[in-house]
Amino acid sequence: MSKSVRVDPNIEHNKNKGLETSRKRGREDEGKENGEATEGTATALPSPLPQFIGGVPRSSSGSAVFDVEDPSTGEIFPFSCPRGTKADAEAALCTAAIVQPKWAATPANVRGEALKAMASVIRANRDALADLLASEQNKIHALAVIEIDYAAEYFEYYAGMARLFQGSIVNSDSPNENIYVHKIPLGVSVGICPWNFPVFVMARKIAPALLSGCVVVVKTSEVTPLTCALLAQLWANSRNPAMPPQGTWSVLTGLGSTVGAALVASPLVHIISMTGSVATGKEIMKIAADNMTKVSLELGGKAPAIVCKDADLTLTVKAIVSSRVNYSGQVCNACERVYVHEDIAQEFTSLLVAAMKAVKIGNPNDVDVDCCGLVNAAQLEKVHSMVQGSVKLGAKILCGGHVIPGPGYKFSPTVLTNVLQSSEIVQSEIFGPVLPILTFSTLSEAFKKANDSKYGLTSSIYTTNTHIIERSKSELRFGETYVNRENFEAIQGFHAGMRESGIGGADGVRGLEEYFATHVVYHRYDKNAGD
Repeated sequence: MSKSVRVDPNIEHNKNKGLETSRKRGREDEGKENGEATEGTATALPSPLPQFIGGVPRSSSGSAVFDVEDPSTGEIFPFSCPRGTKADAEAALCTAAIVQPKWAATPANVRGEALKAMASVIRANRDALADLLASEQNKIHALAVIEIDYAAEYFEYYAGMARLFQGSIVNSDSPNENIYVHKIPLGVSVGICPWNFPVFVMARKIAPALLSGCVVVVKTSEVTPLTCALLAQLWANSRNPAMPPQGTWSVLTGLGSTVGAALVASPLVHIISMTGSVATGKEIMKIAADNMTKVSLELGGKAPAIVCKDADLTLTVKAIVSSRVNYSGQVCNACERVYVHEDIAQEFTSLLVAAMKAVKIGNPNDVDVDCCGLVNAAQLEKVHSMVQGSVKLGAKILCGGHVIPGPGYKFSPTVLTNVLQSSEIVQSEIFGPVLPILTFSTLSEAFKKANDSKYGLTSSIYTTNTHIIERSKSELRFGETYVNRENFEAIQGFHAGMRESGIGGADGVRGLEEYFATHVVYHRYDKNAGD
């Protein structure tokens, strides 16, 4: 295979590939002003990749490596990745623990400037990062560009909070006393990243941690580690003096059973933020309990969409299809099941089937496609098996339902009816372009069916009735509900779930709060002092 990635950490690229989601701010001049060079020698990813321990590229302590597949072609990238070792994890954590007190003592506005510097590197290398991300993930290029842009914006968003977070003063029951509630950083943070949005979620783990005064060690997914490693290389190579100092961040590759296990079991760690499967989340909670380490877990979902009989069906179908085929359905908050009022079920289903049939599937760099295939053979087999299992139980396939021949792990967009509420296809996360449809006669029935799930991450409802919307706010038991729109969270919100969808959350002011402890100081004073 002849793939290569060559990038310059200091040269800005302003080509308009994909969908532009960020403002242009004259960044070349900005780069000169903040000390980042505007020229430099191009850098290539080495093989095997290094571990970035304390932000410094270092060879893994072990020699074992693994390969990464380009899922759109089935070929292997020319960069092998270290499998990682317990010693790698311990080195990163020890480095982090040493520098954390000094980083915590750094003024918050300086920490905010560090986040801006990290964002600047992302924006300067937008095209190279997006190109690799699209290939590595089997993701359409436009969506890869959006992910890169949002990662940069995420750092900038939290940088803007540097002067905003604050403690409080509480009234005391005693005379001549004040109670101060200080917010202090927890300490060393560990971030465990998934394969579906690796760069954005890495930003989610790093930005709020560093701003709070924590330091952070990230483990990337072994399925999609390359773009994260490239970004780490770019950060390490940056000559911008505002970048976070060495030791404050690490990016490791490796397996969850070795590197991940060593990170979450360490007594040096004060918070573990993980995005991934329910099974892995539960295992992390068990391990973290030995040291009483705080956990913040986002573990997937089974988002219901409720379509009321007064819904705007054109808007509804467009939003649901977008929410289902975005990254081929491999998104934790994507619509996974539909409950439609029985009076409009036939019309809605006809429109939905037509829209799903019209979805264009291609390869990452194809023009005018809606999605690509799935991330690997295992994911394709899982989706296909779940559809076949539902058919055996009586489900009817209205469109799709089959693997598309050729490379790329493509599965045809699928609509199913005659499915049981208790069936696997309704109860378990599909993570593919498949939509089961069920009906309801009353709103109370719809809410009951929607809530009948071990997951509780996101949901959506389509109606023009404000009273129904108000009911949904109290009767839908999910961390997020989208009203008459696609399922996609905002960085200033709070992405959190209920039940087995996790504990804690990310984004916004509340996401920053995850990385703070409170230190309450009772100060009794002499009211006659100085007299």
